[in-house]
Amino acid sequence: MSGLKKSNIPTTIFPEDKSAKHVEHPTDSSSRRASEPRLADDDDNDFAEKKVIVVRFEENDPEDPENWSYIRKWVTTILLCLMTLFIGLATSAYSVGINDMTSEFGVSSEVGQVGMFVFNASFAIVPLFLAPLSEYVGRNPIYLINYACFVAFFFQLGFAQNIWTAIIGRFFSGCFGAAGTTMVGGTLSDIWKTHERAGPMSCFTWAAVFGTIAAPIYSGWIDLTIGWRWIEWVQLIANFILLVLECFLLKETRGSVILARRAKKMRQETGDDSFRAPSELEADSFKTLLHNSSTRALVLLIKEPVVLFFSIWISFAWGIIFLFFSVIPLSFENNHDWNVGQQGFPYISLAFGTFVGFATNFIQDHMYQKATAKNGGVPVPEARLYGALVGSVLLPIGMFWYGWTQFRSVHYIVPILSLTPIILGIYHIFLAVYNYLADSYGEYSSSAVAAQGFMRNMFAASFPLFANYMFNGMGYQWACTLLALIAVVCVPLPYILFFKGETIRARSAYASGQTGIKKQNDVEKMSNASSN
Repeated sequence: MSGLKKSNIPTTIFPEDKSAKHVEHPTDSSSRRASEPRLADDDDNDFAEKKVIVVRFEENDPEDPENWSYIRKWVTTILLCLMTLFIGLATSAYSVGINDMTSEFGVSSEVGQVGMFVFNASFAIVPLFLAPLSEYVGRNPIYLINYACFVAFFFQLGFAQNIWTAIIGRFFSGCFGAAGTTMVGGTLSDIWKTHERAGPMSCFTWAAVFGTIAAPIYSGWIDLTIGWRWIEWVQLIANFILLVLECFLLKETRGSVILARRAKKMRQETGDDSFRAPSELEADSFKTLLHNSSTRALVLLIKEPVVLFFSIWISFAWGIIFLFFSVIPLSFENNHDWNVGQQGFPYISLAFGTFVGFATNFIQDHMYQKATAKNGGVPVPEARLYGALVGSVLLPIGMFWYGWTQFRSVHYIVPILSLTPIILGIYHIFLAVYNYLADSYGEYSSSAVAAQGFMRNMFAASFPLFANYMFNGMGYQWACTLLALIAVVCVPLPYILFFKGETIRARSAYASGQTGIKKQNDVEKMSNASSN
């Protein structure tokens, strides 16, 4: 984990021994990796003149998060998934109370939708800063500080006396809530070995999608019975309880930071300044890490067609979820005269779809593991796309179904049922895009995932702004038809990569060397040369 190799004893590096084979962490800045933190003392200038004892994890070291017990790993996983779930619920719960809130403040509902926009927009931007910061201070302080601030801003939302207080509160709520969702994948990679990661990642994905769509199931009744402010108070109570648990039970998982703290403690206890963690010998500055984090994602969006088109695809699908936060209340109020509480019933169908997605993902993972084993243990990114092959078709089918059953004469259960294939399709699209980019781009995977995360959250921020205008202007049937046709255009994407993905990756400067393609091609060239 974190690129650190384990050793039973500290490694001693002498400056004059330039040829030592054990020197795995050179201090030459040109060879430093951007994935590790720099925690150094003021005497770095004299560093090269001293011997260095490199502190590493010992075999079966209990402080190495990969060696934690399964109970501790699952406690950490469940706590993070609950954080993701609760932050997701806060994302959508706000949308339920918009009409009553804007009515009280004397503004239009479209102004209230700005609160949805700023929340998701902050989710798009803030992670670009969190990733490099976590490499300096660790993941745990970022989780706890940001989550505490996230909880605190429920007070501003609950006590708001005008719309701009609420909108500003939503902005900061999104800024601080971003850490609880965007960093979880990295934490799970810290503590779970690759072959163990399928179950925890499935739980995280389910929490992310379910949390995003489930809040209207109960928030409508809260709004109807005790008012929109209590939507915020209920969330404050639930999130505060979880925050207390996180403070006591959540531990640091980033290995490089744990080793840096261990080395610092050894220096303090012994008075010997020679003890250093590998990350202290090779890391870039925070400025460099921030620059790489923010620019590399943009570079991949521009130069890598796979990253670009997959980002557009998942962004459109994710935008559909947030568009339906406006569309479902609109259509069921106008066609079936449902109140704000009853308007939460259709979201049960969406919630059911996430459970189906969670279950069917184990089939997807089994097929991926089978393909990897058949390939000699080398991961096959294209095997991540089985679920998306089906999901890409389910999304437009569900959209056509929902749109053309939006008539008063059609029983309400018919359009409600259409929401299950919609969310099931989005669920598998989300999983496929995330896992395919992670498998294909290796050391650049965090930038590839950040690129799609930025675009995905910007689409989610924007779609609710035009939902009412679009569906009232075009009509439910034709608005859904337009969206379904866009989804149809995207259907070939997973099929193209499933059959031609290896060829496409081989031509990529960023992906070709990540999954054995370059190595295999070089071996073939050497074999051909020797035969000639």
